[in-house]
Amino acid sequence: MVTKPTKRFWNLLIKYKAVLKQIYLYAFFIGIINLTLPIGIQAIINYLQTGELTSAWIILVGFVLVGILLTGVLQVLQLLLVENVQQDLFARSAFEFAYRMPRIAFVKLDTIHAPELVNRFFDTLTIQKGLPKILIDFSLALFQIFFGLILLTIYSSYFVILGLIMAGILWFIFKLTGRQGLITSLEESKYKYRLAHWLEEIARANASFKIFNKDKLHLKLADESVSDYLNARQKHFKILMRQYGLFIGFKLTIAAGLLILGSILVFQEKINLGQFVAAEIVIILIINSVEKVIRLVETIYDVLTGLEKIGYITDLELDKNTGSATVNMEDGLSVTAKNISVTFPKENRAVIDKLSFDIKPNEKVVLKGVSGSGKSVLTKVLSGLYTISNGDLLINNIPLSHFDRDNYFSSIGVNLPTNQLFEGTIKDNILMGREFSENELNNMLHFLKLDEFLNYQPQGINTSIDSGGRRLPRSIIQKIQVARILIHQPKLLLLEEPLQFLEESEKIRIVDYLTSDAFKATVIVVSDFSYWQKKCQQTIDLNQ
Repeated sequence: MVTKPTKRFWNLLIKYKAVLKQIYLYAFFIGIINLTLPIGIQAIINYLQTGELTSAWIILVGFVLVGILLTGVLQVLQLLLVENVQQDLFARSAFEFAYRMPRIAFVKLDTIHAPELVNRFFDTLTIQKGLPKILIDFSLALFQIFFGLILLTIYSSYFVILGLIMAGILWFIFKLTGRQGLITSLEESKYKYRLAHWLEEIARANASFKIFNKDKLHLKLADESVSDYLNARQKHFKILMRQYGLFIGFKLTIAAGLLILGSILVFQEKINLGQFVAAEIVIILIINSVEKVIRLVETIYDVLTGLEKIGYITDLELDKNTGSATVNMEDGLSVTAKNISVTFPKENRAVIDKLSFDIKPNEKVVLKGVSGSGKSVLTKVLSGLYTISNGDLLINNIPLSHFDRDNYFSSIGVNLPTNQLFEGTIKDNILMGREFSENELNNMLHFLKLDEFLNYQPQGINTSIDSGGRRLPRSIIQKIQVARILIHQPKLLLLEEPLQFLEESEKIRIVDYLTSDAFKATVIVVSDFSYWQKKCQQTIDLNQ
């Protein structure tokens, strides 16, 4: 589990390999140029000891200032590169979510609350903020430590031993605490999202919690989630404090070792005073770089955790589209089931067990059965949202799995209780991005008498509605849903209580049309409205 976030991080870096090469190239030159500061100061001190102000001294001062200027320019170029990565990362993540959410295998979403998954998108912002620090500050700190130790080695070979000791201590600290810190960070994030999900539930069911407020259930469950989060955060913070303590001890040890070693070398006249001052500047740079690494540890954990949370979405299985067959749109579709069974993962009982039936083209069929008999599941199976576990399911005598999914979806109409409206205009909710003529749209509105409702709306069909059609009458919501699936003249219509909230006279009028010979499509409906059974040619009883 812990190796996954680091693997995701390397995969992310591979996507921006070309940009990273430039960032590290700039960091490399910054590290080298930063060495001009101690070397230049060393030379300046040597000239000052002569007691004369020469042109060479002025050149050296200019040399140091130019080095500082070049460092600043290179850092600005790094920031520009990282900004491009940040913007690309945000856009890539947004489209990744938008692309994947409708394509996640439907059976996977049965055990997951899809809106809760979208909360993980905000970890993109965490990665955005943390990535520049890792790419620029972390890399620059490592280069400064590396080049600083090389420079010290030029002064004396004893610094090589000290550099190796420093690298070994750093490796030991990360080996000792790094894995545990990542585990506690992931645990903390898990409880954070659980709390966010519960707060969304309170907002979604706010009327229920308003009425049943006396026992404060919403506060009790929120308190449990907060307590779990704080406990996890405390565990993670203990690891961070342990790391900080080890890093402080490490910094103190290295600083003491470098200062003592440098002083001894001066006393033994193995380096002069200018070299000692330069060495001290390098030591300060190394210590500052180590402090940067210390401060970046939590950022690294946050980025790795964010990648893991977003990666959970990308790991979910998507719908498989391996078929290539297309639907003949001239007539209604025939549907044949031969001993089909449907069993959900982690369930022993088959929801549908060895069911067989035969539906001819343009036939109108009612699915009948008690609650839990599998009517809704069968509707989703026929729509291609669920797959069968055993048996054969044929559409126009071709296995359903052999059809191109997009082509099949565009040839059927599916009305389920979960086909909710989204925030947008009424026109957007009906057309769903498809192109139809104004005449076709107006005929559909007139058929469902939606035009009567739209005449009272200030913007007509371009009237904006809330998510789920929150302020619309339920009858209007259902009419919009029916318009959505009828306007493209589907050849297989799968309906689950499509007219439940309409007036009886309207129900009868729509049922008469959908079951008439003029409506060239196969209709399969689940409904308690008895008039459907009077008008349909076949009833499939799932109780049997």
